[in-house]
Amino acid sequence: MMWQPEAETMSRKGIEELQLAKLKKTVKNCYDNVPHYRKKLDEAGVNPDMIKTLDDIRYLPFTTKEDLRLNYPFGMFAAPMKDIVRVHASSGTTGLPTVVGYTRHDLDVWSDIVARFIVAAGVTDEDIAQISFGYGLFTGALGLHYGLEKVGATVIPVSSGNTERQIKLMKDFGTTVLISTPTYAMYISETAKKLGYTKDDFKLRIGLFGSEGCSIEMRSQIEDGLGVFATDNYGLSELMGPGIAGECEYREGMHIAEDHFYAEIIDPNTGEVLPKGSTGELVLTSLSREGIPVLRYRTKDITRIDYEPCKCGRTHARMAKTMGRSDDMLKIKGVNVFPTQIESAILGVDGISPNYQIVVRRQNYMDNIEVKVEVVDGSLLERFGELENLQKKIQKQILVVLGLDCKVTLCSPMTIERFQGKAKRVVDLRFTQEEK
Repeated sequence: MMWQPEAETMSRKGIEELQLAKLKKTVKNCYDNVPHYRKKLDEAGVNPDMIKTLDDIRYLPFTTKEDLRLNYPFGMFAAPMKDIVRVHASSGTTGLPTVVGYTRHDLDVWSDIVARFIVAAGVTDEDIAQISFGYGLFTGALGLHYGLEKVGATVIPVSSGNTERQIKLMKDFGTTVLISTPTYAMYISETAKKLGYTKDDFKLRIGLFGSEGCSIEMRSQIEDGLGVFATDNYGLSELMGPGIAGECEYREGMHIAEDHFYAEIIDPNTGEVLPKGSTGELVLTSLSREGIPVLRYRTKDITRIDYEPCKCGRTHARMAKTMGRSDDMLKIKGVNVFPTQIESAILGVDGISPNYQIVVRRQNYMDNIEVKVEVVDGSLLERFGELENLQKKIQKQILVVLGLDCKVTLCSPMTIERFQGKAKRVVDLRFTQEEK
């Protein structure tokens, strides 16, 4: 079953002709209406009339998260604010969020591309879908919400957290589709087991998981624990949100909505476009967005793209599961976390040194971070009241910057390892410890 069969089964020639027409329009929109892009294109010696073929996209400058941050909040918008009907945002590398805006047309496109991948996964208008993403500026919850409503599914907007309540609603409401991060789905499974439930107590049949990577092994455990058919999907708020790509029932790559996004694979070190079939960094250009069109966005995600039609009948290219990052970003509970964000949060606190370490662990199938920070005065460790106040102050600073609560450990002076070269700020223990 397909949501938009005519679009999802276009010939490769038809896809590329449509992409070229939309690319020309997008580049002109960026040049005419976004001062940042006009400046970058002028500096690169490129104007919209120079885009004659899809290959000409390589002459356009890249866009990065830093570009959006420098133009905070609305400097990258191509549409006037009177036409922007919704704003979302995700965390930026230094604490400022990257802000994106949507026109009514953008929201219609967004709900359709989400509808595509949820229908490809098997969702119908007879399903009851429980959204366990956090609602708010994060694009995940509302993105899935409107796509599910578009296909006619019943939506339970429970949001994240309060796991026992999640489980009760799943059972009492007869939830058939679960939307969450894979790690939270695993935690729900483990908690349900501890509460005495089995998968037979639920009506779950499909899991739509995103916002972080999911290994084949974890997927199998989720499926066994909850009795669902688990699928991956891919999205970035900078480009739209969830819906850029998603798996069908064969799970042989995530189908990219190529009529709305142009995908490239580049060498992350040189920026050169790599031949089809190569593994490298994914670069995406929005082709339909009015509110904030984006040219050649460097996702930092490492993957490869298969352009062969899928046996499901869809002809759009498929991207493999992301294999890593070309930067130092972590993804914790669906939140983008950069070491520089932690640094910006703690360096303004009196009484601590600039030496810190971020320890990432997986407990109960949930990723968590601990921030270790040195105090300047070692005697502080003997004054419990002052120590506790300092810990709370740092936790609050990190919560403000990241929107993420984490453990803070204060250490004696000179106990965190020093480095002569680039400091290794992150110790990732997720794949060296037993999952508990």
